[in-house]
Amino acid sequence: MKHRPAFWLFCTLIGTHAALPVISEEVKIESSGLTLNANLEAAQEQWQDGPVLLLTHGTLAHNGMEIISTLQSIFAEQGLSSLAMNLSLGLDDRHGMYDCAVPHTHRHTDALDEISVWLDWLKAQGVKQVVLAGHSRGGDQTAWFAAERPDPAVKGVLLVAPMTWSETYATSDYQKRFKSELAPVLKRAEDLVAAGKSAAWMEDTGFIYCPGAKVQAQAFVSYHAPEGRLDTPTLLPRIKVPVLVFAGTEDDVVPDVAERVGPLADGAKIRLQVIDGADHYFRDLYADDLAEHAKAFIESL
Repeated sequence: MKHRPAFWLFCTLIGTHAALPVISEEVKIESSGLTLNANLEAAQEQWQDGPVLLLTHGTLAHNGMEIISTLQSIFAEQGLSSLAMNLSLGLDDRHGMYDCAVPHTHRHTDALDEISVWLDWLKAQGVKQVVLAGHSRGGDQTAWFAAERPDPAVKGVLLVAPMTWSETYATSDYQKRFKSELAPVLKRAEDLVAAGKSAAWMEDTGFIYCPGAKVQAQAFVSYHAPEGRLDTPTLLPRIKVPVLVFAGTEDDVVPDVAERVGPLADGAKIRLQVIDGADHYFRDLYADDLAEHAKAFIESL
């Protein structure tokens, strides 16, 4: 993916905490004809000395959502710098939640390219130690990237309530959510892609969380076709650097993280931290617990 390193920084000094200067900057870069943006929370002036966390948010969300902004703040207090991207989802300079009414051209795997773009940006700033981190679907995208695009700068991976997947659950969830069968809709999308019409529009279609969406065939296939790599636990053994997975006991969005990751966890290369009482978003004091374990993990790398 080609992109140019020119960027704009909107820099606001927001004070000090725990004797550390914290600088919050919005960073923008151009990639593949789109402006991408991310929020940099620098824990100190020489933040490039690292390590720096590169954060990816969840489905149709954004870097200002509570779990991402809270973790960035806590990490900065701990002396850890972080860069939280807004996945473009095919839109220029996107901010905030993706509006379901906006036509969908984005694919699940587009995130891997954008993680790569921001990793390259960090390395261009002189960062040599990066910890990839992702929440929910962003956890799967982060793990997928780490498994298939290893980079010497990446020293570890943090996955917070990462997405799990099974064909049986995906089929039943689609039926429950949209009151229609997935199979005929998916076949139509796959037939369009096979016929070279990947960009063809499908109108009034149930898509991810969005009823009545307008979605390109290739986008529908990317999110809804059977694909084992949508199941984060299957990716973990393929990641060469240490991985720490967080699971909340009250998570009703991805409730089987601990059950699925537990048998894989060896306490060294793959680690599992279950936080009692935490839901999918690790609100309030649970975010502090998560950040403390994350800091210890990063210091151990």
